[in-house]
Amino acid sequence: MTGGSSRKFGHRAHVRAAANVAAVLLASASVAAGPSVPAYAQAPSGQAGTPYQNMPPLAPIGVRPDRYLPVPESAGAPAVNPATGYRLQELGRGLYMVTDNSYQSMFLVYERGVVVVDAPPGYAKHIRAAIAEVTSLPVTHVIYSHSHKDHIGGVTELGGHPIIIAHEETRRLLARDNDPERPLPTVTFKDRYSLKLGTQRLELSYHGVAHEPGNIFIYAPEQRVLMVIDVIFPGWMPWRRFALAQDVPGYFAQVAEIDRVPFNTLVGGHVSRVGTHDDVRTQLEFMADVKAAAQSALKSTELGKEIDPLDLTNPWAVFDNYIDRVVVQCVNAVSPKWQSRLGGFDVYIWDQCYAMEQSLRID
Repeated sequence: MTGGSSRKFGHRAHVRAAANVAAVLLASASVAAGPSVPAYAQAPSGQAGTPYQNMPPLAPIGVRPDRYLPVPESAGAPAVNPATGYRLQELGRGLYMVTDNSYQSMFLVYERGVVVVDAPPGYAKHIRAAIAEVTSLPVTHVIYSHSHKDHIGGVTELGGHPIIIAHEETRRLLARDNDPERPLPTVTFKDRYSLKLGTQRLELSYHGVAHEPGNIFIYAPEQRVLMVIDVIFPGWMPWRRFALAQDVPGYFAQVAEIDRVPFNTLVGGHVSRVGTHDDVRTQLEFMADVKAAAQSALKSTELGKEIDPLDLTNPWAVFDNYIDRVVVQCVNAVSPKWQSRLGGFDVYIWDQCYAMEQSLRID
């Protein structure tokens, strides 16, 4: 997964607001040095100083934990076959998932061939081996879930000359990237596309920008299987900053939309197992809690606190200090409920709170 934003800072209006507040605070400061200066002001410039008040025990971004939180049993899945390096799971008539318990691909066998959905680089050999376990038919079609290389960069390893199907936005992004390992799709669509091959069918649909433009839903109606990549992470904390969502409100809306699809099995593209509606609703609940915590923190956190008076003329510093303290409050608010329920909670909770406070301020 690539893309997204790591900015802590948004509008010019926020710069002006921070600068105005800084000027007021500086004017009210009676001294800039001396015995009354708090301990955090004595730290060397630019180096780590005294932690923020009420700092969570979970290691923040850039600090190495000695040991991460244990992964809950709900995030687990059957082990990968050590002899092959992958696990093959049947999802319904002719439909299979291939996974190394980190990445997930899917393939559908029909009367004359095989349709592959996504081929991560360095992983396509697993797909070919898995297909060979169930059929000798050739790969005739490939579907790109979206443009990101970590999901489709191994397509040329599948061999042959399959028809490649993708959303028109995916083709636009791939044409820009000009990557020979991600050949351009030969068939594109705007809203919906029905792929009917023999007695098998896949319904492709586009639901707007969330993770990135062109990321589609792939639905097998007979098997009641839905594949949507980089949005739902069954049993796990979403990847950092809501999976690097290019549109955070769109990401929230898309998770809710996924729950309305009549599937029995969800393939999310990552982690170790398939998902259910319960997994989608758990993620919705977690996201709602992060949003509520960030909203509350944004309202209750004051600009210009816990900062050296000499830095009050630096609007970047004032606003960075403010955002950090908002996120500290957000992390403290959601951790008691969620840190034992989601795998990797401690790895990305800081990222989620940073992404949420930014989206609430500027989206």
